[in-house]
Amino acid sequence: MSIMPSRSTFAARLQAARELSWRHLGKSITFYLPGMFRLDGATGRYPALSITGGDCVLGCDHCQGKMLNSMIYAASADKLVSQCRQLAARGNYGVLISGGCNAEGRLPWDRFLPAIAKIKRETELFISVHSGLVDHPDALRLKQAGVDQVLLDVVGDDETFKTVYHLPFGVERIEASMTVLQRAGIPMVPHIVCGIHYGGMRGEKKAVAMISRFKVQQVVIVSLMTLPGTRMATMPPPDPEAVADIIAEVRLAMPHVPVSLGCARQRGNRRLEEMAIEAGVNHLALPSEAAVAKAESYGLDISYQETCCSVGHDRSASFFQQGDASQGLRSCFQ
Repeated sequence: MSIMPSRSTFAARLQAARELSWRHLGKSITFYLPGMFRLDGATGRYPALSITGGDCVLGCDHCQGKMLNSMIYAASADKLVSQCRQLAARGNYGVLISGGCNAEGRLPWDRFLPAIAKIKRETELFISVHSGLVDHPDALRLKQAGVDQVLLDVVGDDETFKTVYHLPFGVERIEASMTVLQRAGIPMVPHIVCGIHYGGMRGEKKAVAMISRFKVQQVVIVSLMTLPGTRMATMPPPDPEAVADIIAEVRLAMPHVPVSLGCARQRGNRRLEEMAIEAGVNHLALPSEAAVAKAESYGLDISYQETCCSVGHDRSASFFQQGDASQGLRSCFQ
């Protein structure tokens, strides 16, 4: 269990993290509108697809497949190809391909990798996959198919992994997955879910330590979402200070690695967004007016992007010509 420092010590910790971020990564922030969300009639251009529909054998206590229900269902490899062709024709920049896991925490990639390779040949879509646990052959095949980046939840506590995710083994399987993904040369974007142990902070700092041993593209911090109908529906999410502390932990452990506050978090918690900016976060999904104002108060160079926050700004620069798209996206937050 994490113990928070005193108020003055904590403020100094956030300041140190913020200044380290600015020194190594620039005094800037990118705000994101992912494809699964709509703000004032606008939506991002990076939709999510599930290769299993709403089915997930694990039925993790925080999700139970609910997050999959909002994704486009790609029922077969052919359907995945046709849907991605349509999404590319509509001007989407990329897609997140996800799905539910089997009892071993794995997704059925074998059936879909030829389709992903075909999508990469026929379109310019940037492809992120929420991989689940993988072995070395999986990692090599994901690389050969042309996957651009892998998103992977990193849990730092064995008991959490077993009780929340219902897996019969410990977090060494996550480290093994990261090892083979790194060997295969696929950019990794690990995610840490703060409060995943029924709202309590348990293992998040160990997760940071695990990630720090690998070469990662960036780290995404999210927080427990209390989804109706799940076993955690009534669990309080962690305090904003606890989440900001993990952002600072990442920054201090990995000074050169961008850090994001992702979209999977409690809605309407402006204090969380403000504290993330105080901790020097580089990317922030679904910002409120308060977050934009906070960034402006620090004099940050602000940009906007219509993708998942795992996608670096330079990868969709073509979306922003003469500032028009940026201004249009900014209006969604006002």
